[in-house]
Amino acid sequence: MRWIHAAGRGLLVLIVVLTGYVASGARADQAGADGRGPLTLATAGDLTGYLGSVLDGWNRTHPGEKVTLVELPDSADETRAQMITDLRAGERGRFDVLNIDVSWTSEFAAAGWIRPLPRDRFPLGTFLPRVVDTATYDGRLYAVPYVTNAGLLLYRKDILAAEDIPPPRTWAELERAAKTLAPRHGLDGYAGQFLPYEGLTVNAAEAVYSAGGTILGDEGERVTVNSRAAREGIGFLARGVREGWIPEEALTYKEEESKQAFQDGRLLFLRNWPYAYVAASAPGSAVAGKVGAVPLPGPDGAGTSVLGGSNLAVGSHARHPDSAARLIAYLTSERVQRQVLTRGALPPVRAALYDDPGLVRRFPYLPTLRESVLAAAPRPKSPHYDQVSLVVQAVVRDAMTGRQTPEAAVRRLATELAAVSSR
Repeated sequence: MRWIHAAGRGLLVLIVVLTGYVASGARADQAGADGRGPLTLATAGDLTGYLGSVLDGWNRTHPGEKVTLVELPDSADETRAQMITDLRAGERGRFDVLNIDVSWTSEFAAAGWIRPLPRDRFPLGTFLPRVVDTATYDGRLYAVPYVTNAGLLLYRKDILAAEDIPPPRTWAELERAAKTLAPRHGLDGYAGQFLPYEGLTVNAAEAVYSAGGTILGDEGERVTVNSRAAREGIGFLARGVREGWIPEEALTYKEEESKQAFQDGRLLFLRNWPYAYVAASAPGSAVAGKVGAVPLPGPDGAGTSVLGGSNLAVGSHARHPDSAARLIAYLTSERVQRQVLTRGALPPVRAALYDDPGLVRRFPYLPTLRESVLAAAPRPKSPHYDQVSLVVQAVVRDAMTGRQTPEAAVRRLATELAAVSSR
């Protein structure tokens, strides 16, 4: 009996000790979650390989907050799917900081997968105007802009110069040159990214925006696409295919395929992101030294690009959110943003870099890109953005292939988007 009592007392002591240990461990975990520690940064594939060296700089000076880089697939859809799977895992997830496409911010915020951020921790006033809007949802900051982007119209400046024609400022000027001038030089007229994927959503939105229209309002709660402007914008794209100055092959183009067609000397005009200008101007390109860039045209003058790029967000279950915020401040500092441009060939969010004479000499498209970004607009904001994008792709594809008139396509868009918004 004495042995049993002694064992009982010993077990009680052990339970008390273990309980205290677990409680202190939980407090330590909580302190870590509110403080600083190692992080994991998830991003789509780093095609230029610059991000690793940028993070090496952080890791050398922040040994207690080292960052592990996780590169997900190059495909935006696959990256989004893997990020969502991890975020849904809650505390079992491994991603602390996420480099997300600007179009995902609203969806991730509405789902509670990323946490709101204090504005005063980040130099938002030094960024290009408009880019911060891509990082907000329901009036709160949920991410910090990291890379921006805007569509440009690339053109063969040698051919336009030989014909004494300025680069197009309006759709009518673009159409006229694409229909008459391009065939005389053995070229196709105009292309963008017209395969049914996110690129087609971007191209369609730009056409609607350039005509003065919108697609959604009130954070996706109101459908605004049923308008004359939307019919005009989608009609511009459909007319190009029907009349032949947009080649049918362009209906299979994503960014890379369209870039290659222009780079190989098969296109007079191309809508693409600035990286295509860099590639087409590089040694070995068939059009090196023959490439110009201007803002996208619209019906009566300069059009409106969709804002591209990515934002940095902190997962709701990030282990060390203070370190995560410090890392984001580091990645958006002017020194690192300079490397984003010079090493990664990606457009930075810091406004001052666009006026740097040395950078402008090295990247002559910067002033045009700055103009395009300042006039750009974000993609439709919606907590159901993935479904919104799929609807736009399907309907605009049918209009461009002649299965529906632009008028019928816009009516269908309005109906299907209303169904998505009501979910």
